[in-house]
Amino acid sequence: MSEQGVSTVDVNGFAIRVWRKGQGRPLDLLASPGGLPRWVPCLDHLAATREVIAPFPGGDRGHSVLDNPLGWLVAVPQLLPQLLRQLLVKAGLDGADLAGSSVGASLAAEMAALWSASVRRLSLIAPFGLFDAADLPADPPADPWTQRPDALPGPMTADPAHWLALKVPPEDTNSIQWPIEQTRVSEAAARLFWPLGNTRLEQRLPLIVAPTLLAWGAEDRVMPRSYAARIAGLLGGPHETQVIPGAGHLAELDRPEEVADTILQWSV
Repeated sequence: MSEQGVSTVDVNGFAIRVWRKGQGRPLDLLASPGGLPRWVPCLDHLAATREVIAPFPGGDRGHSVLDNPLGWLVAVPQLLPQLLRQLLVKAGLDGADLAGSSVGASLAAEMAALWSASVRRLSLIAPFGLFDAADLPADPPADPWTQRPDALPGPMTADPAHWLALKVPPEDTNSIQWPIEQTRVSEAAARLFWPLGNTRLEQRLPLIVAPTLLAWGAEDRVMPRSYAARIAGLLGGPHETQVIPGAGHLAELDRPEEVADTILQWSV
């Protein structure tokens, strides 16, 4: 397995950090509302057999410029290595595998809808993007951007300690820059998905023809599991739904090995 590496790429004039580790066919992972402030165990499990590429969209000031789904979709391919960028942009080539969690899953779905020939297999962990007002108040999704920071761990993970561990500043982190970066990550997601995560994704889901895995934490308190069935019913290609026991909205934090194994088995 190759060593973990980090690089900085330029997207629309702003610096974006990209984590990379592993060898094999590329697997791109788009992160949750918490971003990727640190390397997490799920990525290690994926990198055991694949080259994992994980962009972190905190950036300098890009969070305030890339403020709509189309802007991010145009930018995201620039975050990946040259090969994967070409696969995502040019039709007719062998596709890459894409995975995403929460807001990252919504972006991955949008990419698969717009560039269907460039995505081989798609794995979505509890994606945002849909909001059905007819279900209120029976089965509403939660809005994480209206929560106080100290109240977020409960909704985001089945075990709040997993969210708190994600947010602990690494030893080599600038103590002043760290909270600024975390605020920018939250703002970037909010600009895309507030209010209520409704991007009208349902209009593009029929365009997704790549085989799609929907992974849902059994204890998800942000996106009700009923949304998995709604998404599945709109997808244009084959699909499968897997429920991850003991996991909350960010299943990859609660159950890293199980989520990694599920993604790897789907992306063989």
